[in-house]
Amino acid sequence: MRILVVEDEKDIAGFIKDGLEEEGYAVDTTYNGKDGLEMALGNIDSYDILLLDWMLPGMSGIDICRNVRKENKTIPIILLTAKDTVDDTVFGLESGANDYLKKPFAFEELVARIKVLLRNKIGEHNIFSAGNISLNVEKYQVFKSGIEVQLTQKEFALLEHLLRNKGKVCRRTRIIEKIWDIHFDKDDSVIDVFINGLRKKLDTQGTESFIQTIRGVGYRVNED
Repeated sequence: MRILVVEDEKDIAGFIKDGLEEEGYAVDTTYNGKDGLEMALGNIDSYDILLLDWMLPGMSGIDICRNVRKENKTIPIILLTAKDTVDDTVFGLESGANDYLKKPFAFEELVARIKVLLRNKIGEHNIFSAGNISLNVEKYQVFKSGIEVQLTQKEFALLEHLLRNKGKVCRRTRIIEKIWDIHFDKDDSVIDVFINGLRKKLDTQGTESFIQTIRGVGYRVNED
């Protein structure tokens, strides 16, 4: 899951980025409104949620929200702001935001709100599976034939992406966009390292890997 954070206070942006990355999300940050809008619209299919500060140099979070809504009606948007009146909240929501979090806020609350919006966005049922492999998004657990397997955060994110798109080819460029830095396009060999790690942990010895390589394109997890 990839998140864009547009926040002009760099300490706050860094705190949010570090915390969300520890939760397993891929996070991009920018510190002014114009750059935020450009990144949001330029990569609208890559982001799963936007976190927008209300008061930003160059363009407000409200204006970003309104412009994004012209192009995408469904991407979840959370406004982060010190404005705390009922009128402000209503104005923010009517401008296209899905949620509104007042500063200062507890990081745990931000994570909880993100998870709720992501569940609502995809109609998530939390559990994805292929063959004898199952992944529980909410509990952050992976099982092979009923036995729990420990994955790193990136391995978990990669497996989740493959299982969410079961039966479809997951292109290497798309994997990089969703799980690693969107600008990390010169060398995508890191994907192979993590695919090999998943195969070592999840494949059954002597059988074909459940992660199929589509040469020159990407990877696919089949239905069975």
